[in-house]
Amino acid sequence: MSEKHFTFDPAQSQEALYDAGMAVRREVLGDAHVDRANASIDGFTQDFQELITRYAWGTIWTRPGLSRTTRSAITLTAMIANGYWEELAMHVRAALTNGMTRDEIKEVILQSAIYCSVPAANVAFKVAQGVFAKLDEENTATL
Repeated sequence: MSEKHFTFDPAQSQEALYDAGMAVRREVLGDAHVDRANASIDGFTQDFQELITRYAWGTIWTRPGLSRTTRSAITLTAMIANGYWEELAMHVRAALTNGMTRDEIKEVILQSAIYCSVPAANVAFKVAQGVFAKLDEENTATL
């Protein structure tokens, strides 16, 4: 998978950051996920969705300094360390989209067992297994 890198320019307009962020968000998470997230936006959550699209995806994920697989590994570790299990599931899927293998994800979880905790890694393995099973089921259904 070839990665598109955007040139980070702190002077970019807020709209340009949002557009770049939305492009990367769709590439990494997939159109279906982003469309579901956007469908649930209301007056209460709109500002938050714009914030994460603009800053997380538009200013961080667009930077050329790290590959997307490295960014995914870091993100997986952060989700494990903080116990964000739903976000971990989403980012396991994204890590695969970004080119990480299941074995590389396993290694990230093993590494996290030492630095985040064995109980956290135990949950992370269960979350990843669930994602893998769902993907395998989806792939079997499309054959």
